[in-house]
Amino acid sequence: QVRLVESGGGLVQAGGSLRLSCAASERAFSTYAMGWFRQAPGKEREFVAAISWSGSSTYYTDSVKGRFTISRDNAKNTVYLQMNSLNPAATAVFYCAAGPQGIRYSDFPLATQYVYWGQGTQVSVSS
Repeated sequence: QVRLVESGGGLVQAGGSLRLSCAASERAFSTYAMGWFRQAPGKEREFVAAISWSGSSTYYTDSVKGRFTISRDNAKNTVYLQMNSLNPAATAVFYCAAGPQGIRYSDFPLATQYVYWGQGTQVSVSS
């Protein structure tokens, strides 16, 4: 069982930045692919970004390309999501998720590929 704890959410003005962190309890963290998803009020959970177990591959949804960066530090069992140029449409609860090492690149956006989920952290962007 992998426990994931997100942090770094908060209230920010449009155009601002936030850095989310997700700490994993499992020492085998380096063997998991990691993803970030978000759920806005009244909407379904959607994919934001993912990173392979080694960190060599990353995948972003089109709306965040060039503004968000996912990274990981396997020595710290932590994955990050740097979010720049935030706009009010980004207001959502952000979740991190862990999936098996063998997730295919094309399957990174699929929530069903991930086994463990955090409780989420709220990100609110004011206009």
